[in-house]
Amino acid sequence: MGYRVGVDIGGSFTDFAVFDEDSGEIKSLKVFSRPDEPGQEVIAGVRMLGERYGIQPGQISYFTHGTTVGINTVIQRKGLKLALFTTENFCDVLELARLKTPDMYHLLSRRPEPLVKRSMVFGIAERMAPDGSVRKPLDEASVQRAVQAARAAGAEGIVISLLHSYRNPAHELRAKQIIESLAPDLPVSCSSETWPIIREYERTITAVIGGYVQPRVAHYLGSLQSALKNAGVRPEPRLTKSNGGVMTAEQGKRDCVQMILSGTAAGVIGASHVAATAGIPRCLSLDIGGTSADIAVIMDGKPMYGVGELIGDFQIHIPSVSVSSVGEGGGSIAWVDPLGVLKVGPESAGSRPGPACYRRGGTRATITDAFVCCGLVGHSDLGYQAVEVDVEAAREAVGELAGQLGRGIEETAEAIIQIAVSGMCAEVSGLVSRYGIDPREYAVLAFGGAGPMLGCFLAREIKVKEVVVPPSPGTLSALGGLIADLKSDFLKTVYTDLTPANLPTVRDEFATLRQRAEQWLMQEQGHVDQAELVYSAEMRYRGQSYEIDTVLDPADLQAGNLQAIGQAFHAMHRQLYGHADERAPVQIVSLRVVIAGNNDKPRFPRHPSRPGAPRPERSLRVWLDGGFREVDLYARTALHAGQRFSGPAIVTQDDCTTVIPCDHACHVDEFANLRITSEGAAS
Repeated sequence: MGYRVGVDIGGSFTDFAVFDEDSGEIKSLKVFSRPDEPGQEVIAGVRMLGERYGIQPGQISYFTHGTTVGINTVIQRKGLKLALFTTENFCDVLELARLKTPDMYHLLSRRPEPLVKRSMVFGIAERMAPDGSVRKPLDEASVQRAVQAARAAGAEGIVISLLHSYRNPAHELRAKQIIESLAPDLPVSCSSETWPIIREYERTITAVIGGYVQPRVAHYLGSLQSALKNAGVRPEPRLTKSNGGVMTAEQGKRDCVQMILSGTAAGVIGASHVAATAGIPRCLSLDIGGTSADIAVIMDGKPMYGVGELIGDFQIHIPSVSVSSVGEGGGSIAWVDPLGVLKVGPESAGSRPGPACYRRGGTRATITDAFVCCGLVGHSDLGYQAVEVDVEAAREAVGELAGQLGRGIEETAEAIIQIAVSGMCAEVSGLVSRYGIDPREYAVLAFGGAGPMLGCFLAREIKVKEVVVPPSPGTLSALGGLIADLKSDFLKTVYTDLTPANLPTVRDEFATLRQRAEQWLMQEQGHVDQAELVYSAEMRYRGQSYEIDTVLDPADLQAGNLQAIGQAFHAMHRQLYGHADERAPVQIVSLRVVIAGNNDKPRFPRHPSRPGAPRPERSLRVWLDGGFREVDLYARTALHAGQRFSGPAIVTQDDCTTVIPCDHACHVDEFANLRITSEGAAS
């Protein structure tokens, strides 16, 4: 037995969650992130586990890691200089995209510059038909000419995305062989191997993002593996994936596009586990860190999934936990525009220099500084003693804005908080409308270093019924990596009508996908225990331009029960759009098999109830809701299951601060979660 360690790298802090396999205890740690030297924060954290908890590297039995290297590479545009090989006369695929304006309310908005310049796109003479038949054979001489032109233009890597390769990848694979023989030093990737979806632009941009970040991610993972091994950590690291699962680091080097949203996904997986354990059927996870605020919908302990999540300016069309960025984080900078209007974000102070109150060189006011100026934060060290809050530095930074606005420091600080919450509220409103949910029926599960700080203020605006703060909210994303199962998606585009004549083909393709899935889990990931398989099909009414992913019963597939398969689609269509046409012909566009191998998960212990009111450590004078008020300060470690108290109040702990506004009440449930409601709804 030993210790299972989960790590999540954020914009300001890198979080560690440690599960003791003997005692079942969960320990946490935070260290500053190192964007200048990615990976060094992980090694520093491993060393600090020994200093703080006596956990030696050799005692670590399992290691998971969520990283932002891939997404940061895209956002910062620091990836490879790529060449893109397309079918001739289709070289404008990235320029045309979907012909949508980025902002429908801004007439002068422009689509972002593609990751591959138009001058680096080269056409290849070939043509595959939509059914996978060869309309025009691959002209190998055109591939050779394209390689020469790409080399002359300074290409550092090549992505191949040819028409209809999702049905027949033969031309892409042959072109890859030619390129590797002519330019063995250039990394090459194919869209059909990256993610073989039907639509040309979606398949191409996904492959381009994968090729753009792959060498940098592979180098990072290789360096991390070596550093961990040298530090004495024996198990190979596993990586959290965009779909909420984990995979080996070796697979991550080859298939980095699958882990590009790993950090945000891990947080939602952790929140889902908390919601399921606490019996919360409908939940909005609110993850606020140093740079962003992200929200996801959780139903019955399971997150919503989707495709088309944003990576910087671009959508990536792989299965992923559906997470939406709804605002700024604790390190987001407040500023006054030329018209004298106070704004917040999107620029962030990051880990260095950080907020002014961190005393790491920051001089500009952030959301965290605003909370410090109001007296709501700063009554204990932050980030496991990584930061000693400097109140005067925060007041000086916010005071500069106050001078420009002609307002008091506390008034300006509260305005910063209100602007941040207002922006989040607007984004959340759009999100709940998209899902067709009523936020009054939901709880907000607030986590991340700044989630409990802002959670109640946002909940008050969107009128959710409850805010839940887990025991270690600041490191929940790291814990999510320990909870995640080995998981992968396998896809095949078939593009066929749902008819008896086509059913054998559907069954055969599902069987092939299952074989690939089981091979991945058992041979590549080394998992020998029982696996869970989920079958689904992307279906639509004939003539529609969008599909709905519909979960199918394997028994219906085996029995050839077309009516049950069709009814599953009609029911899903009715659920999403309020209507269904059961007489209309149905098409199956793609088949998918998701396989998951269960990992041992930390179990949150139930705590015996100790009813009553806790004793506050002291009373504080803070600025809250428009004026100075006396509030009670509680230490999280001194709160026990069954206890209740009323706001306004502040709860401090090593990894975050929870702010409970006026007219709110809190009780501690049997799993040590803080359950915060408005006074009228308190239970």
